[in-house]
Amino acid sequence: MVRAAGGAGARLREMLARPQLLVMPGGYSPLMAKVAEKVGFEAFFMAGSQTAAYLLALPNTGLITMREMVDGARRLVSGCGIPIIADADEGYGNALNVDRSTREFAQAGVAGITIEDRENSTDPQAHAGPRFPMQEALGKLQAAVAARDACGSDMAIIARCDVIDSEASGFEDAVSRCIAYAREAAVDAVFINAVATREQIREACVRIPGPVIHNYMGPPPPPSLEEWQDLGAAAVIFPLLTTSAGLQATWDLLHDFWERGVVAQTEAGQRARESRWGLASLNDLLDLRGGEYLHEDSGG
Repeated sequence: MVRAAGGAGARLREMLARPQLLVMPGGYSPLMAKVAEKVGFEAFFMAGSQTAAYLLALPNTGLITMREMVDGARRLVSGCGIPIIADADEGYGNALNVDRSTREFAQAGVAGITIEDRENSTDPQAHAGPRFPMQEALGKLQAAVAARDACGSDMAIIARCDVIDSEASGFEDAVSRCIAYAREAAVDAVFINAVATREQIREACVRIPGPVIHNYMGPPPPPSLEEWQDLGAAAVIFPLLTTSAGLQATWDLLHDFWERGVVAQTEAGQRARESRWGLASLNDLLDLRGGEYLHEDSGG
């Protein structure tokens, strides 16, 4: 079946193919995606870890379901006008589950999904679960591509590789897997997770065919956006960008309010009004002409 033309997936592919770096903040909230759009970001990443944390107050240990993720993705798509990439974990089972999951995300209207080559660990202290054998990972990605094509979607299928930080694998195995995912599964892009050096970034971008998406898990300082582009990245994801900032701000304000009462709220409102970027206004973001949130500048 021919893919739909001009949809969110096509827009995402164009962004990944151009010379200019695509910068994607991440999180889980439709409102934060709308803020990102208003600021000027062109796409938003729906992170599974952040959805589990903020929707259910649970760690990312495989407890969140495909249905919860698809419903969250649908809300993000309806809440903003920029393409949404959704974290589809490992596809929620075997190749048959991947087929169904792909169709569900496509119906939700996302621009792309990432499917990773590891299981979610049930141990909250573990960084990652076991890695799937290469052929199993390839089979899942091939199932996703076939399901996407069969339902006529233009959604991008993105292979996420998580083996860099594995004691049994490492960077070379990750690159080899990504090359296979691109060539044998014909995915639209690869997301090589947890690169740790600038040399790894450059080498991955040179060796892996097609657009390469990154995040950074190495020692500080992280690459600047200019460095990411010079190193050859098609896109870089900051999966906690909207959630970590909001969590810290809430933590600080609630502690301050507990100690000092309403004066803390008043001072927070004053700081918001004095921001160099202006007040983050729900009235403006939600297009409430009557100004329903009359006291939104009071700090809470």
